[in-house]
Amino acid sequence: MSGATPPPIQGLCPPQFQAARDQFERHLADGEDLGAGFAIAINGRLVIDLTGGWADRRQERAFGPDTLVSIFSTTKAVSALMMARLVGQRRLDYRQTVASIWPAFAAAGKQDITVEMVLSHQAGLSGFLEPMEPVEWFDHAAICARLAAMAPLWPPGTASGYHPLTFGFIADEIHRRIDGRSLGTALREDLTQPLGLDLWIGLPASEHHRVADMQRPTTFPAFGTVTPALKAAFLTRWSTIGGKRLDGWLNHEFPAAGGQATAAALARLMAAMACDGAIGDVPVLARGTAMQAGSERIAGRDLVLPFDVSWGAGFLRNPPNMFYGPEQFTLAHSGWGGSCAFADPVRGLSGAYVMNRQSTALVGDIRPRRLIDAVYAAL
Repeated sequence: MSGATPPPIQGLCPPQFQAARDQFERHLADGEDLGAGFAIAINGRLVIDLTGGWADRRQERAFGPDTLVSIFSTTKAVSALMMARLVGQRRLDYRQTVASIWPAFAAAGKQDITVEMVLSHQAGLSGFLEPMEPVEWFDHAAICARLAAMAPLWPPGTASGYHPLTFGFIADEIHRRIDGRSLGTALREDLTQPLGLDLWIGLPASEHHRVADMQRPTTFPAFGTVTPALKAAFLTRWSTIGGKRLDGWLNHEFPAAGGQATAAALARLMAAMACDGAIGDVPVLARGTAMQAGSERIAGRDLVLPFDVSWGAGFLRNPPNMFYGPEQFTLAHSGWGGSCAFADPVRGLSGAYVMNRQSTALVGDIRPRRLIDAVYAAL
């Protein structure tokens, strides 16, 4: 560790939101964050865009506006938006069966599983109980073949059970079969490059030097009672992607957990969910699609996550936990260790938090909750 004086906080924060900036600074000063970014957009325009701290464990590289961060399952909000885009284009219907798009998926009693059941984690495919090598996650075709042949771990449609990695493979395969492109490629070509959003699912080697080091937690999340659904999702040797170096992870498209982003890019993208499909003056989703994506598909105790949840079509709905501010209609997703992105359609407000010091939180990390609460207190 260098012992150098921490770099100053950079970015946009008007006096109205001084309390949020003060809270952001406290996280860095107290060591809760190593480096972080926090951004808020109203009607698609950034009103807060803060970065600060260190991008590396040795504390030699400042965490700045161009620092990319691994956002883990916050990526699911991005993928859910891409699926909503297909729905708005009338190329996909949430209520149609997955097998109508991907016939092999009908095997082992899955013929009635719909797209919205998959996106709301009701498909019974939270992971694999049969042994495999962690490196196999890098083989899209092999994982999809496993999923197509697999029998559900619980009766589909009766409960949600969070699908940490398989969510992305199913969504991506649906996207490929409808659009002809992978979800990450379509994201880049249709949205992030034209809109200038520093957000990637599949990061080119030319950008790897901008990625922050991730400081992992020393303990595992407290899941509670171990069930087959939980074991398949998180508790086998092969439930985590492995077997390749970090650059392999960065290059590969993992639409459930492999996103690399700045907070500003996430906040602006989520404006499409907060502003009835528009990012500023640019229409991204057909009108009404965001509301359709956010309507509740299932609520109650999740079979994998250790709390009650309410799921839209790939988005966490704010009730009952209210992790993302005070509005009932806010849609969001969080990533392992603390990152999150959210959209409040009541106020046209969207935001994101990214960081490189992970906590044990899967959802509802206290750091973004403090920042979000400070923003709402100032409105």
